[in-house]
Amino acid sequence: MTILLQLLFFLLIGPVSIGLIRKVHARLEGRSGAPVIQPFRRFGQLWKKETIEPTGASAIFRFAPYVLLGTSLTIAAVGPFIATSDGLGSSSDLFVVVGLLFLGNITMALAGLDLGTSFGGMGASRELTVSSLVEPTLLIAIFALSIPAGTSSLDAICRTALSDPGRLLTPADLLALGAFVVVVIAEAKRLPIDNPTTHLELTMIHEAMLLEYSGPRLAVIEWASDIRLALLLGLIANLFFPLGIANHQANVAMFVISITVLVVKVLLLATLIALAETAITKIRLTRVPELLSGSFILAFLSIMISFFVSRR
Repeated sequence: MTILLQLLFFLLIGPVSIGLIRKVHARLEGRSGAPVIQPFRRFGQLWKKETIEPTGASAIFRFAPYVLLGTSLTIAAVGPFIATSDGLGSSSDLFVVVGLLFLGNITMALAGLDLGTSFGGMGASRELTVSSLVEPTLLIAIFALSIPAGTSSLDAICRTALSDPGRLLTPADLLALGAFVVVVIAEAKRLPIDNPTTHLELTMIHEAMLLEYSGPRLAVIEWASDIRLALLLGLIANLFFPLGIANHQANVAMFVISITVLVVKVLLLATLIALAETAITKIRLTRVPELLSGSFILAFLSIMISFFVSRR
């Protein structure tokens, strides 16, 4: 039951999070903005349009959107979001989750390279460069949290934090949180790493790989990208602030409370992203490795502190 709830939750909360971010942007700019549910309307419009397949497209180009969506939904199913320790709880391993994220990035990069276009190749190159810096940081940041738990299972990390609330937001956790926030921004292609609303070829990263997609396939990619953002926000919410997570054997009331708390945490984090994006601008692509290297250093310091504290 937990798996189905989590799948349904992220299928809905992903587009809502993006809609909320756009709504906050519009309000801060003095505009009314589109409704929060506008992403669902766009998916419906794209689904009704014809799928135009470029000449020379292979199976990689055709199936990449569904691989991206499949990896995202798999993380949603196995992660400790609404409740802990369900049927796939043993699969909620740090390396499994990071591997699934990287698999989605690799697949989309291959799809960008598949047609041999200059923009697709440029976007794929930038995507892989960012991913090669993001994934190690993500591994180390979460691994720092796994030292007190003695396991790389995200499910066990959440249970350990719940059993010892006094351990939350220690210096090591704060450093890991700082690194994780930068990782989320880079993985979700938000400012200052990338601007998801731009179509300026010289600055595009994620959008450059999608220029040849249309119709239902483009809808699948956009929906999967929205889900990935919500997944990353959910990981921040439950790994660093795990209060409110239910057990898989809990009653209906506890599940309702857990879902409500998770909705509040994810939407609050989405609002904070929107507020932060109004105060910053996109940095040059040549400065992106410097920013991501800084987040790697934060994650490394976090794991060193966690190690020395555990040895005491």
